[in-house]
Amino acid sequence: MGMSNLTRLSEFILKGLSSHPEDQKPLFVLFLIMYLVILVGNLLIILAIHSDPKLQNPMYFFLSILSFADICYTTVVVPKMLVNFLSEAKTISYAQCLAQMYFFLVSGNIDSYLLAAMAIDRYVAICNPFHYVTVMNHRCCMLLVAFSIAFSCLHSLLHALLVNRLTFCASNVIQHFFCDVNPVLKLACSSTSVNEIVARTEGMASVMAPCICIVISYLRILIAVFNIHSVAGKCKAFSTCSSHLTVVTLFYGSIGYVYFHPLSSYTVRDRVATIIYTVLTSMLNPFIYSLRNKDMKQSLEKLVSRIKAQMDMLSTTQANKIRGS
Repeated sequence: MGMSNLTRLSEFILKGLSSHPEDQKPLFVLFLIMYLVILVGNLLIILAIHSDPKLQNPMYFFLSILSFADICYTTVVVPKMLVNFLSEAKTISYAQCLAQMYFFLVSGNIDSYLLAAMAIDRYVAICNPFHYVTVMNHRCCMLLVAFSIAFSCLHSLLHALLVNRLTFCASNVIQHFFCDVNPVLKLACSSTSVNEIVARTEGMASVMAPCICIVISYLRILIAVFNIHSVAGKCKAFSTCSSHLTVVTLFYGSIGYVYFHPLSSYTVRDRVATIIYTVLTSMLNPFIYSLRNKDMKQSLEKLVSRIKAQMDMLSTTQANKIRGS
């Protein structure tokens, strides 16, 4: 569909993960299951943290915000993808495409800065434990979260406005399963040099800043751990960081693969890599943090037991009402 300029463009077509009709229903079932796991898993993490007094500390506060951001992150992308699996048209309006791009960037950047905040928290807890309570106080935690949200919104708005100024005249078929920046830029017939310069400077800085913060924090943690004489102490220090390091590796590894190479080389493999940081990481986060964390595991078991007891009580009450009537 040729369009002369952006003002006349009304919709895009999302190519998706596969163009074969026989693949659509299996992919729908697969991603529906993954999405439900993301929703249930991250909601359980949030409820467990807020219902257990033992988990009222900065690390779990950041984890609860991260879980909420993961829900938002996938909700921006997956529901539309599920609809397109069962639809022949696979269209998305221009306004919806820009909105999806904006909120996807917001959620992704919030994730990135929260991971950096969690690295700072681990650094203070291990390297400066006696001042942990005073340094990582409630005000500091709220400021870190507020900065993450504010900066992410401004960063994403910049990129959305730069895309909005482009013209499209060759095709409106996006070779992706959602409106990501690079696949949309590939459709532009006007110059994308400004977009690419901003992506390579401001965009890279916004991604690299939290990444550098994480690297520096863990280098300091590593030095501190090597100075611990007991093996048990070293194991305990590493165990508090292992979950976070696993998530950071998955998240930044896939993002680095997708975004830090030339726009012209954007391929199908990039779509697969995008699934890792948009869907797979969000799905694995609850398992990584619960299975490798004793306190979180116990809290989740208590929460599930309470939910099950309430459901049993509700079903018993309904059964008694039926018998009484």
